Amino acid sequence: MVTFVGSFVAFVVALLVGGLAIYVGASVVVDVEDYSHAIVTAFLGAIAWGLTAWIPLFGPLLALLAWIWVINWRYPGGWLTASLIGVIAWLAALAILFVLNAVFRLGVGAFGVPGV
Repeated sequence: MVTFVGSFVAFVVALLVGGLAIYVGASVVVDVEDYSHAIVTAFLGAIAWGLTAWIPLFGPLLALLAWIWVINWRYPGGWLTASLIGVIAWLAALAILFVLNAVFRLGVGAFGVPGV
C-alpha cells in the first residue's frame, strides 16, 4: 500500500510539473492562462507519447509529432505555434525540475513533457 501511495504522489507531482511547463509555454506563446487546461493537455500528451513511442525505428519521431498534435488540438494556432509552445514547455520543465531536484532534492520528473 505504501508503494502505491508513493507512486501515486510521484505521478501527481510529475503531472503538475508537466502541466505547469505547458502552462508557461501556452501563456508565453498564445496568451492562454488556464492551468487546468494545461494539466489535461499534459495528461493527453503523455498518453499520445506512450501510444506511439514504442514503435520501432520511427517511434520517437511519431511520439514527438503526436505530442505536438495534442498541443495543436488543445490550443489556438497551428503547428508552428504548437511547436513553440512545446519548446518553451520543455525549457520550462527543465528549469522547474532543476529547482525541485537540485535545490529541494525531490527527485521528480515531468509527466506530459517528453525528454525531461
